[in-house]
Amino acid sequence: MRRMPSAIISDLPMRLLILDTIHGGGVIASALREQGLSVDCVDVYRGSDGISIETAQNTRYSCCIAPVHLDPAHPLLHAGIPVISHHLAAGMLIGDNPPEPFIEITGERGKTTTAFALAHLMPERGVLHSSSGTIRYPEMEMISRSSITPASLLAPAAEARAMNGWFIGECSLGVSGRGDLGILTSDTDYRIANGKSSALAAKLEHLKTCKQLLLPDGIRGIDHPDQHRVGAIASCDDTTVTYEYKQISGSFTNPLLSLKGYQEPLTCAAAAACLLGTDPAPLARFNALPGRMRIWEENGCIFVDASNSGTNRETTREAAAYARRNHPGSPLHLVIGQDEHAVCENFADADIRMAIEEIEPDKLTIVQRNQDYDFGSRYPESDAKRSLDEAIRDAARKPGSIILLAVKTWR
Repeated sequence: MRRMPSAIISDLPMRLLILDTIHGGGVIASALREQGLSVDCVDVYRGSDGISIETAQNTRYSCCIAPVHLDPAHPLLHAGIPVISHHLAAGMLIGDNPPEPFIEITGERGKTTTAFALAHLMPERGVLHSSSGTIRYPEMEMISRSSITPASLLAPAAEARAMNGWFIGECSLGVSGRGDLGILTSDTDYRIANGKSSALAAKLEHLKTCKQLLLPDGIRGIDHPDQHRVGAIASCDDTTVTYEYKQISGSFTNPLLSLKGYQEPLTCAAAAACLLGTDPAPLARFNALPGRMRIWEENGCIFVDASNSGTNRETTREAAAYARRNHPGSPLHLVIGQDEHAVCENFADADIRMAIEEIEPDKLTIVQRNQDYDFGSRYPESDAKRSLDEAIRDAARKPGSIILLAVKTWR
């Protein structure tokens, strides 16, 4: 089935308009120009790159390519031309001969851990692209680091195709739709596009064109001929996952399953492996990832690292409970917020404030891109940093204390 909108290919010679240059739009523009197409870009968020809105309004285009998080009231979305998403454009650029198998992963939380867990099970050669970077398997060689915008799928997909390997691609707010298997890791919803659109609806819309879907148990009413729920294939009880699908059945135990931040992704990865015809038993040997409850000690001070692209109120609260359970009586220094680097799926100020109130840390460091918010009014010794790296560098390593890192950031 060709998933290329006829409106894009019927009006030659084509001239395309791309909105948003900072979330992968520039990469998409370059790829389209390499195919001989005429492309203009409008930097809708900063206004510093490309052409102006006024110039675009007075130019005739065949199609507009826009991010799903753009305010739907933006005037260039109502210029009388077809509009497609960055996700769909990425899928078109990946083309009709994608890597095989191609597994696409999206969701509000658990994306990266699910991706790494599934890569842990994949045979032979392939490429994993996640918020932690692009890694070539089985060498575990870091190829590059980039965001998880749709455009960031293009280079890793080409790398995987060149080696005739598998490709696992993590993507924010949706998928390219070219996947053999599309995975939604969470049914949590929130508002995007200036509060006017549903993030969950955007993800589900793009998943529909994948050949097969794996969805959370709470998702219903999806029109797709080959969809599966995680709970119908795999379930977790305490630290053991049990699974059964067609000829594959069994169980594995991993102490990480005591943490919800690993329980859901490892169960999801087990179900996905079954759909791909692979026994997930080796997940018993899966280890904690950096930024996902990794623990280490410096000069008698315990670091608990829960900072990643999926950090939110729930994961922060769980990390604090885990730290206190394993180190009772130790004073807790909470480092919380959102890193200065762009993160599409926001850690809302209200959620940060509520997490602080629920955890009641002994010391507080706020990481934020500006200094306008008074999160630390109840903590006389609180301070503010502009990045996670700065917060880690400046944190006092007091023997017997806990430093909990809960900053939403790309890792």
